[in-house]
Amino acid sequence: MSKNLALRYAFFTLWFILAPAAIAGLTLWLVVPGADAIAGGLFSRLRELVKDQPVPALIVLFTIFEMMLYAARHRLPLAQICGFAGPPELPSHMRNEFEQAGRLLEDIRRLMARKRRAIQRQVPASNREDIEKSLEQLRAIMQSEPFSPDAFLTAHNRASSLVARHLEQWQRSDFLEYVESIGVAIAVALLLRAFVVEAFKIPSGSMLPTLQLQDHIFVNKLAYGPTIPFTKTRLWNGLPPLRGDIMVFEYPDPDPNPRQDYIKRVIAVPGDTLVVDGGHPIINGWKIPSCLAGTYNFEEGEGFPRRGELYVEFLGDYSYLTIYEEGHAEIEQGPYHVAPGEVWVLGDNRNNSADSRAWNHNLGAGAPFENIKGRALFVWLSLGSNGWPTFDRMFTNVLGRPRLPKGAPAELDSAIDRCLSHRPAVTSPPPGR
Repeated sequence: MSKNLALRYAFFTLWFILAPAAIAGLTLWLVVPGADAIAGGLFSRLRELVKDQPVPALIVLFTIFEMMLYAARHRLPLAQICGFAGPPELPSHMRNEFEQAGRLLEDIRRLMARKRRAIQRQVPASNREDIEKSLEQLRAIMQSEPFSPDAFLTAHNRASSLVARHLEQWQRSDFLEYVESIGVAIAVALLLRAFVVEAFKIPSGSMLPTLQLQDHIFVNKLAYGPTIPFTKTRLWNGLPPLRGDIMVFEYPDPDPNPRQDYIKRVIAVPGDTLVVDGGHPIINGWKIPSCLAGTYNFEEGEGFPRRGELYVEFLGDYSYLTIYEEGHAEIEQGPYHVAPGEVWVLGDNRNNSADSRAWNHNLGAGAPFENIKGRALFVWLSLGSNGWPTFDRMFTNVLGRPRLPKGAPAELDSAIDRCLSHRPAVTSPPPGR
């Protein structure tokens, strides 16, 4: 018995967890890369939706494929070996009916417990007794050895007829159950996206090397307090962003980038005075300590190699990597004064980032608290230039220990370790005004 139970668990795990997850992931991978190839039309909009929100799409696809596999469960490999297709004596054409009988017994058991009072009021005692006897007879025949197909069919038909005659008003159809399952999956996906966690794809190289192009990350939408549905109002404002956080937010100026999501690092908070000297931030007269790791060669998406100086910066509890590309003039920007209810943000790729310095027609602006969507968590998927996953970046903690992508020179990794081992004693600025 224990061996048969273990085989059933293995069967369910393979066909109703691993298989639909793999098929859903493959479908998502096939749909997303070509999403820009078709212009216009409903199908194109659907592909764009899947591309922008892969996690809810993955949940819905998983549910659909699981239901399809479940509908064909008796014909799946290993079904007979695991005993999932019924007793050995059961003819193959009766497998669906045998399982329907088992589901009938379980459904009526739950129905009688849930609607007992209503059934007792509306169904005469003699009819209830007939139903119970027919169900007991059906259960006994299904468990009998040897199994009798003819006796089973007779008992199943009698029980089904009595249930349909007297309890039909409390039963739900299979179609409604399928619709309900899909509806629940969609609702769960939307609720998770709205209130708990949202997927976000890195669209540019402004956060290199911390975040690479085609990184897909999860964003914690509860980090700064939950929002009231369909508004930007938070239930409480006691969880403001901290210096060093990487956060996703809506672009603060609706023109020319309406409803566009950005991802940057928080550098200055309300009350701070920020000056950016050649890309190096100075907060309230205190320069963020940094350590030169060496020269770094990288690409920003166009396929052309770039070169810059790689630094490790230390701000608050965080240590992170920044790039200062060669060929850019060393200019001083600011001072900028951070107003209440906003934070000022910079990209880790300091010379190629449309951040607080560039907003408001290059006069500078902050990101309002109400525009913040959440704090970055980890990379759940990363795709290389060939479209294939780069497994070394999967599950990388975005705010964790700084690391370069696979293939970076070993001497740079050693230099980063050296910088981290000499972390400065003071990593927070003096208070602002």
